[in-house]
Amino acid sequence: MHIDQTFYLGYISKTIGNKGELAFKLDVDSPSTYQGIDAVLIQIMPQDQSLVPYFVNSSKLQGSNTLRCKLEGINDPAEAKSLVGKSIFLPQELLPKLKGNQFYFHEIIGFEVIDEEKGKLGKVEKVLEYPLSNLLSIPVGEKEILIPINDDTILKLDRDAKQLFVRAPEGLIDMYLD
Repeated sequence: MHIDQTFYLGYISKTIGNKGELAFKLDVDSPSTYQGIDAVLIQIMPQDQSLVPYFVNSSKLQGSNTLRCKLEGINDPAEAKSLVGKSIFLPQELLPKLKGNQFYFHEIIGFEVIDEEKGKLGKVEKVLEYPLSNLLSIPVGEKEILIPINDDTILKLDRDAKQLFVRAPEGLIDMYLD
């Protein structure tokens, strides 16, 4: 499976015991959701966009965000150690469904953005992720409009119509288009 069809679950942080068990450090909001998963996809080479599937024989949540796993075919500490530090992924269809105005960034790519004041702006080309704020990137002709993603700007999400209704801060859109 290609990495574009997946979401980042976390990474393999260490080996556990002498039977090849691994500790998965989960980078998700609800780690308990992933207890009992059947398989994971592991990125063996950091720059490789393809992933290798591994079946999970057993998994148990330990602490708040660590999943103790036994992978099929990994039976001793040396085999397990070769996977430490590797990133783990799951197919996007396994993401929990969100409701209301909540969305995953990959989900809104291609959605039409409609501003409360300016009307239709264009389609979301990408989401820029920064430490202090995430931004919608909307190309308009030769220009790009960047709108912050927060509770004040996102008014409504219509998944069926693929539309995102926003209230851009006053003067922001004019600043980009002038």
